[in-house]
Amino acid sequence: MSGNFLTIPGDDHITRRSRSSSLTNLISAFDTRAQTHSDLQKVTAFSGHFDKNHKPTFSKDEYGKPIPGSMTEFRGAEAQARVCTEMKELCGIINDYGKTPCKSLLPPELQNATKVISFGELFSIYTVISDKLVGILLRSRKHQLTYFEGEVLFQKRDDDVPIFLLQPMQDIRAYCDNRALQARRSVSPMPERN
Repeated sequence: MSGNFLTIPGDDHITRRSRSSSLTNLISAFDTRAQTHSDLQKVTAFSGHFDKNHKPTFSKDEYGKPIPGSMTEFRGAEAQARVCTEMKELCGIINDYGKTPCKSLLPPELQNATKVISFGELFSIYTVISDKLVGILLRSRKHQLTYFEGEVLFQKRDDDVPIFLLQPMQDIRAYCDNRALQARRSVSPMPERN
């Protein structure tokens, strides 16, 4: 028996060489992965190996965004898609339970409003479904799907504030579905688990 631990009795020289090179490739890939992980731990503030003297370099577009292909990026995209779904559900409730506004009484910027409902009525309906009504209302106003006056609405104090649905429900469904699809497509399908 020779001194090489990779030698199997009866193996010819070519087979031993291919086994040796594939093992070398495997070891090299492992070392590369270990070094990448070690470098990542130096810039991650919550790891036990954080190096405060290490200054990460990134472009203006990368600032404040998760590492591409990471679980953080994947979870963020899933959260965006979930918010789009919740906005669509909220607008559906306003569409189902709201009343058609009197166009002659509305200001010019609300002439296209399709439905209106008071915050108090919406709150009593929506609390059975979700406890984040105000946040979803703010998000839907940001996307110009709904409109209401004021920064934040509070139960009891703002029960009489009207909330307007600004677009037909079919347009809202298409918009929200498209945004959710874009969010899911913006990341890699199988993120690395670190």
